[in-house]
Amino acid sequence: MATIPLTKRGAEKLKAELLQLKSKERHAVIQAIAEARAQGDLSENAEYEAAKDKQGFIEGRILEIESKLAAAQIIDPATLDAGGRVVFGATVDLEEEASGQAVTYQIVGDDEADLKKGLISISSPIARSMIGKEAGDVAEVQAPGGIKRYEIVEVRYV
Repeated sequence: MATIPLTKRGAEKLKAELLQLKSKERHAVIQAIAEARAQGDLSENAEYEAAKDKQGFIEGRILEIESKLAAAQIIDPATLDAGGRVVFGATVDLEEEASGQAVTYQIVGDDEADLKKGLISISSPIARSMIGKEAGDVAEVQAPGGIKRYEIVEVRYV
């Protein structure tokens, strides 16, 4: 099984979700199934079907999270020393060459990505174009409107 890179923060977030699913959600859905079963005929019981569907989703998500955590390679960006190169976990300050617009992104795992918070997935085109580059280098990204060029202003490990 291939390893899945996660930041320390991302791993903690997944562990918290797993705890929530196992300790609260799982018990709530079991209770909902028991209540629906007590209503009688299960063949036409919408509450029972909805509860069973939710149970299937919860159990599937638990298995997915456990699998990801088992295969996780947890990386603490603060302990990285990549010599100024862009690597997983790095925070990168960029400037778009055409507009001069400055943006800052941290490269994180797929589950952690949130563009509004400046967290981009390691598998995103912009992150892939930056990996291995240093401050002063230019990353070219194929965007829907054509190729965008970003100058890497600074690489930080925080």
